[in-house]
Amino acid sequence: MVTRADVVIVGAGAAGLALACRLGEQGGHDVVLVEAPPGPYTSPERTWCTWQAGEHYWADAVSARWDRVAVQGPTGDAATYDLAPLSYTMIRSPDYLRVASERLSRSGVRRVEALVTGVVDGPDEAVVHGADLSATWVFDTRPTRPSASGRVALLQHFRGWFVRTTTDAFDPSVAGLMDFRPPQPPGGVAFGYVLPTSTREALVEYTEFSRAPLTVEQYDTALRSYCSDVLRLPSFEVVAAEQGAIPMTDAPFPRRPGRRVFRLGAAGGATRPSTGYTFTAAQRQAEAVAAALRDGQDPCPPAAYSRRHLWMDGLLLRALDGGAVDGAEFFAQLFRRQPAERVLRFLDGTTSPAEDLAVMAAAPAGAMVRTALRRRQVLGI
Repeated sequence: MVTRADVVIVGAGAAGLALACRLGEQGGHDVVLVEAPPGPYTSPERTWCTWQAGEHYWADAVSARWDRVAVQGPTGDAATYDLAPLSYTMIRSPDYLRVASERLSRSGVRRVEALVTGVVDGPDEAVVHGADLSATWVFDTRPTRPSASGRVALLQHFRGWFVRTTTDAFDPSVAGLMDFRPPQPPGGVAFGYVLPTSTREALVEYTEFSRAPLTVEQYDTALRSYCSDVLRLPSFEVVAAEQGAIPMTDAPFPRRPGRRVFRLGAAGGATRPSTGYTFTAAQRQAEAVAAALRDGQDPCPPAAYSRRHLWMDGLLLRALDGGAVDGAEFFAQLFRRQPAERVLRFLDGTTSPAEDLAVMAAAPAGAMVRTALRRRQVLGI
């Protein structure tokens, strides 16, 4: 027997929980959240970092906050930047789930555990197979492939250690945002970052932008070298680890695959192609969808990024992939030449056209022009 609802949200990750909480708080709709049962389809624990000005919707889930960040260039030149009026925040997925569960328990949102096998669109409703549900609107947040091939497809892939040192080793007032001293891969960029939560505890992560992920052994070798040879940490233990890969591509991720079906979060294009940041854009989409449903409007999630930002992202990705741009030097120069607060908003896709021009002035003009011209030649323009 199929149960009817106004809204069905498929997936209880960052995007699905964000929309469920907002719809539950505002009321007015019968909402069902479908969560995968424990097992291979359950997302592993992860960490989301973002920057905020003012009150944070997920403030109760924030486990650490920094008002200053450090950036290390590839030759070891270091600088610390004040982020005011922004703060850099870290949210761990268990804390996010805890806060979301508390909010949902006070709302009328129903939670169903089921493995969704498909969503079938229709003129008046969509059917969610595997959960025996139908709804006027279905928001699918499950990972999906792009609808067409892109011109470039890289990955932001990473592994992080939560470390605890035997003696003081970290400054908990400063987040190490990007450290480009690790050896750089061909046709990509590698960096470490350090998010200290005390003088002896931190998340230390090794990240690459390149075509293929590494093995666990390769990540651990890189992390060991980074902790010992670059950071020169005293004796430490690894208390937990996390690992992941985020697509960095200019391929399209349609937000509306059907009349009654939408994609939200990373599945709906919320991942910034040039940086991999997703969390804040997914929150913006959820907020906009909730407002549209409240006002009786079509609830298609908005585009996470402007065409201008996506064009710049595609250009940068092709330049990185083709070796035309030194990625480590490019990102380090962004912070040297622009206010840190502006750079962070640029990385998140919320800068104005004038600010974008100022930020892109930090790029090596010749390499970017050659990359753009090569694209025009391929198209026969």
